Amino acid sequence: MPGRGDPQADGEPAVPLLVVVDPVARSTDGESVRIARDVLRAGSPGMKLSLPEGPEAVARALARRGGRRPVLVGNDRALLRAVRLLHQERALARTELSVVPVGNGPSIALARSLGLPLDAVSAARTVLRGTARALDLLVDDEGDVVLGGLRLERDAAPAAPASAAAAAAAATLPDGVAPTPLPPPWRRLCHSLARTVLTRGARARSGTGHHHAADGPPAVPLPHRLRVVADETLLTGPDRPVTELAVRTAQGTGWAEVVVQPAHAGVPARARARTVTVAAPGGEGFRYRPDTQPPSAPVPVRTWTLSPGAWHLVLPAD
Repeated sequence: MPGRGDPQADGEPAVPLLVVVDPVARSTDGESVRIARDVLRAGSPGMKLSLPEGPEAVARALARRGGRRPVLVGNDRALLRAVRLLHQERALARTELSVVPVGNGPSIALARSLGLPLDAVSAARTVLRGTARALDLLVDDEGDVVLGGLRLERDAAPAAPASAAAAAAAATLPDGVAPTPLPPPWRRLCHSLARTVLTRGARARSGTGHHHAADGPPAVPLPHRLRVVADETLLTGPDRPVTELAVRTAQGTGWAEVVVQPAHAGVPARARARTVTVAAPGGEGFRYRPDTQPPSAPVPVRTWTLSPGAWHLVLPAD
């Protein structure tokens, strides 16, 4: 008897297919969509084709799939929306999801990292002949999901020459007078204002995509003062600024991998955990970029919990 995700002996899937074509895929690469449709129709004559006109229509089509196995034709964002929808329906664990990636390189980077073929013919054949495999994901404290991983969204500032910075500081003080430390509230305010001004300046200079010698040294990441806890282990605190933070699913291990890079060129702190909490003391907040999505809004604290084998993706049998 066919097992979970196995095709029937004649090559036609045991469960009829619902092929949902994301509208962005149709507009960006209609030829790949046509090829995938023809291969799927030849291998599964009983398939149903859905051509929704927008994300809400895609959600409705998936919600009305009935007993059909959903096949999504689209890029990473379409994949993430589908997984979120199934997660919200509490149907993710019992659904075998198939994907035919359609898009340019960056827009299907997540699909590549998950092991999906990127050409239309191979991806469609995987839908018909592949095997459903249980994959891990991260779920945050607001119920959103991360499939591959997330990283700290870094604010960049131009690196000022040490001599220029020293000269600027000396010009504002009388000889022999040391600067007076600001109280914590004012220090946080000044740090926030400086970050905003420097970041806007860096973005304005990088708008042309070229760096000129007259612009000074290239931009460097501003350090973040974060508290990062992996399970019950403190990896870093506000007294040790960081420039890099990454949390990713280590598929097949049942753990999330955490990497924290200190600001002062030290050895990165690494850990494996099932729960990761990141907090930004002082109310400044931090932003992060989940998978290939745009960066989040600033948040003061966020916790991600690994959910092992939470979803099933049809991948090549070999």
